[in-house]
Amino acid sequence: MKGIYIHIPFCHQICHYCDFNKVFFKNQPVDEYIESIGMEFAIMKREGFTFANVETVFLGGGTPTSLSVKQLDRLLAIINEYVEVSSLKEFSTEANPDELTFDKLLVLKNGGVNRLSIGVQSFDEDLLKAIGRTHDPHDAIRVVNEARKADFTNISIDLIYGLPNQTREQWEDTLNKATDLELPHYSGYSLIVEPKTVFYNLMNKGKLPLPGEDMETVMFEMLIEHMESKGRMRYEISNFARPDYESIHNLLYWENETYAGIGAGAHGYVSGNRYSNIGPIKRYMEQVGNGIRPIQQSHIVTPVEAMEEEMFLGLRKTDGISTALFHEKFGQSLTSVYGETIQALIDKELIEVNGDRVQLTRNGVFRGNEVFQQFLA
Repeated sequence: MKGIYIHIPFCHQICHYCDFNKVFFKNQPVDEYIESIGMEFAIMKREGFTFANVETVFLGGGTPTSLSVKQLDRLLAIINEYVEVSSLKEFSTEANPDELTFDKLLVLKNGGVNRLSIGVQSFDEDLLKAIGRTHDPHDAIRVVNEARKADFTNISIDLIYGLPNQTREQWEDTLNKATDLELPHYSGYSLIVEPKTVFYNLMNKGKLPLPGEDMETVMFEMLIEHMESKGRMRYEISNFARPDYESIHNLLYWENETYAGIGAGAHGYVSGNRYSNIGPIKRYMEQVGNGIRPIQQSHIVTPVEAMEEEMFLGLRKTDGISTALFHEKFGQSLTSVYGETIQALIDKELIEVNGDRVQLTRNGVFRGNEVFQQFLA
């Protein structure tokens, strides 16, 4: 496996749009859960999994920075016990601006973390409150400055557009303030209203005033043009970076590479098997406490499914899919499998072929979901 994703499901505040596996921090067995992460590592090692070739580790959530300094230190010690952290290409953690103190930054740095992905979402105070965030724009600026003082150079922030009542002017202001920080990496996502969220319930009641598809398209175009004007080039539909600052861990996903998922509700893809762990924390802890891998669901990916995934994941990248690599992976040429589909999309000016690469066109980037669906049986 090339990567490890570790899920920390605790939050001090649940955002209105979030559908990830998470619980309120208060009264949770946080210390015991951290030890359970170590137990799952040990079970995987006992079952023959090796972490020697791991290139990236990613701490996600929930909110990893909801942990205390002591808890973060213990979590990182466990990871260092099983992974040669010093040889990793990238060790990332998600973070909330109002929870990431200077002391936590130092613990993360000492534990081997070398990349921060900070959930800023907006620089508009009213919008932040409307989506359930607990930080304000000043927290975001402070934490970036403190991260630099702690010697972090690989820093990314997440932004969201298409928020309730969000205007074009608010989005433009957020883009300006974000790039004023001169970070090497930015992610910009459109709001997706997922089931079992506050926003989903409001939408069903007709109380979620979203900007609409046309304005969302305008905001996406603003995002691309603004980032590229600042030298942050789009390398994936929603991600922008200076050269050599692309997210290595996320590229594993888009290149359909293998990674382990560790923690309650985590997903993994190892040896052709896509799996998800048990979500409820106590059930997860009971399982690993009994020395059993906490698998909830498991699916052996068929060759056809693997090719489909190669297409709809790979086309998300700006450089698209290599026809030579496709043939190397699957023993069949790309045109023999998807020739008619590709030609139809070329005719619609949604994809193009540049040498060895099959890529989305500019128009295709805006209609990505339409393109991806063509490769699903």
